[in-house]
Amino acid sequence: MSENIFITDAELAGDDADEGPLAGRTVAVKDNISTEGVRTTCGSRMLEEYVPPYDATVVSRLKDAGATIVGKTNMDEFGMGTTTETSYFGSTDNPAAPGHVPGGSSGGSAAAVAAGEADLALGSDTGGSIRCPAAFCGVVGIKPTYGLVSRYGLVAYANSLEQIGPFGSTVEEAAELLDVIAGPDERDATTRQAPDSNASYAAAADGDVDGLSIGVPTELLEGADEGVVDTFWDALADLEEQGAEYHEVSLPSVEHAVEAYYVIAMSEASSNLARFDGVRYGNSGGYEGNWNDAFGRAREEGFGDEVKRRILLGTYALSAGYHDKYYKKAQDARAWVKQDFDQALSSADVLASPTMPVPPFELGESLDDPMQMYLADANTVPVNLADLPAVSVPAGETDGLPVGLQLIGPAFGEQQVIRAASALD
Repeated sequence: MSENIFITDAELAGDDADEGPLAGRTVAVKDNISTEGVRTTCGSRMLEEYVPPYDATVVSRLKDAGATIVGKTNMDEFGMGTTTETSYFGSTDNPAAPGHVPGGSSGGSAAAVAAGEADLALGSDTGGSIRCPAAFCGVVGIKPTYGLVSRYGLVAYANSLEQIGPFGSTVEEAAELLDVIAGPDERDATTRQAPDSNASYAAAADGDVDGLSIGVPTELLEGADEGVVDTFWDALADLEEQGAEYHEVSLPSVEHAVEAYYVIAMSEASSNLARFDGVRYGNSGGYEGNWNDAFGRAREEGFGDEVKRRILLGTYALSAGYHDKYYKKAQDARAWVKQDFDQALSSADVLASPTMPVPPFELGESLDDPMQMYLADANTVPVNLADLPAVSVPAGETDGLPVGLQLIGPAFGEQQVIRAASALD
């Protein structure tokens, strides 16, 4: 067993263990998704002993489908990180590349599948947190269209960006899990019915890419590691041999996507995490002195450095006199990113890029340089800003380290990206 994949071991048997679509399958669940009676820590000291009184919608759907949940997986604290090293419970080793990070923030979920500790896993993706660990661990990860999967029971980091999604060893297996968790939920007003709601995502994993048009955004190759780029082109050549064709497209707005993403995400995080005051939730700051002192102690002791950094920056961006200067501009940039994707997808069925511009970092390598970690998200965050679906599928290796290929589709175009990705399985 690879080190520190699970924060909490559990065995929650499904309701239809003999006949459900996931009967006999084991699923690991990221530790920011509520599980009734099983602690949900978000990788934080703040919630070290928190036990939810209810299941997230996706967990209920897992149980209804006959799956057995085998544990809650390690993650960057409150989803804030790209390496699973900001977890209060320590870092997770990468089973596909020992001594390297598994990616983040859903690193434990990807590692569970890569190590064979679970057949499938759930993660959440705010700016690449499913696709990054899928690429680094050599597994498949799907980030659904915003609104396809209920977020009820997901501990919020940045509401307007995040989606729960599946991991699997193959595209078809990940798509089978997506079939179970997708669909409207009356407890989440952001969910929508997909246009072709009766279609099976797993059935789309037929590997038929004959005639598929692939757009390659040149901006998402600039600055990427040479070995990653070479592996990407080799994978694209494989798709071309199977009948797909590709052409270059441009996404000029992605130059500003990382800045816009972090302003929006940190602003939403500063608001969302205000509820963790040591009274209603989580680590207590004690009961001596005035309430403000107790509030400050609870958050000082309960949050790690990366979470504090993002709360402070988000609070600053939303403060009087700076809202228009930062947050409003970031939202304008988000609209520009979405417009660019719509334009690029008007001439292509899917877009393709390396999932991550670099191979997995060595453990400890990026902890002292947050900017290195933030910039590693350059290829994934634009997809969240545009609310689009994307899949990371293993593309090969560079210097013995896994490389992922990212396929991006139009809104609710999961079937298109799943079909294209399955050709590389």
